[in-house]
Amino acid sequence: MKFVIALLIFSVIILFHELGHFLLAKKNGVRVNEFCLGLGPTLVGFTKGETKYSIKLLPFGGACMMEGEDEDSQSEGSFNSKSVWARMAVVAAGPVFNFIMAYILSVIVIGCSGYDAPQITGVSEGYAAEEAGMQAGDTIVRINGKPIHFMREISMYSYFHPNEDWDVVYERDGKTTEVALTAKLDEETGTKRIGITYGNSPRIRVNALQTLKYAVYEVKYWICVTFDSLRYLVTGKVSVNELSGPVGIVKSIGDTYDYNKSISIKATVMSMLYMAILLSANLGVMNLLPIPALDGGRLVFFIVEAIRGKRVDPDKEGMVHFIGFALLMALMVFVMFNDIRKLF
Repeated sequence: MKFVIALLIFSVIILFHELGHFLLAKKNGVRVNEFCLGLGPTLVGFTKGETKYSIKLLPFGGACMMEGEDEDSQSEGSFNSKSVWARMAVVAAGPVFNFIMAYILSVIVIGCSGYDAPQITGVSEGYAAEEAGMQAGDTIVRINGKPIHFMREISMYSYFHPNEDWDVVYERDGKTTEVALTAKLDEETGTKRIGITYGNSPRIRVNALQTLKYAVYEVKYWICVTFDSLRYLVTGKVSVNELSGPVGIVKSIGDTYDYNKSISIKATVMSMLYMAILLSANLGVMNLLPIPALDGGRLVFFIVEAIRGKRVDPDKEGMVHFIGFALLMALMVFVMFNDIRKLF
């Protein structure tokens, strides 16, 4: 069951991404030859109008195949016959739709369960937080200038900024206080701490307008986590061996499902929606990266074209995307092999 749910989550996220390309292509008069879910041979399909709709054998990926997208075609209805702004809109629509999906799911989750308030559970004796007078129940509003809305943001900030001093703004009984906390070495762990402890924070229920606002914070949180993770990967603080591909993500979804199904049906549903939010926001960010063969890489060429008023040589652009695609495929094979190795 958990593998079916994982594949369903993958499928919906990818379908929504490709739907963005599809709708903007139709809006701009671009002919869509095929709209499919999955890769490889076609299992089932039908044609309506000018477009073939199909499901492929391999349940990963999907595509919105547009006329003349990968060739220098200027025929009527082809992708390249449209203005650079229309092409930019079509390509950007996929990642944008991922963010829209993440937002819609965030509205559902926060509307049903509220949000995890950034209230600390206590302070450690002998550390800066205690010395500054902080107490259990204090709500952290800002850390080093970064607004805090969820408990998760405190733990993530601590993870991505280890051994740092904190300038903290917190609330207690409606009063705001700002304190400077100097990190102190913990002899047992060998790391510096400021002495704030946090755990299971209360879930705060909000009204309809607040739900819409906190859903924005939720999507922003996952986008920031993705960027911070990429920064750690580029700087070498995270090894490529820690990357997860489809196999690793399916396992993670399965583990989350197994853990929550023993709690309640609601907990299981909410946890699966959280996973979908994470993956959808992550896919949106990754596709906007200026990497050849990805949507972001194609947008770079369109921006260059818009600036210089002339299209980049299609053969050179195609070669760049081909090399980028080959490197991405090699990375995916490595990550998938690594995921399978971790299973055993």
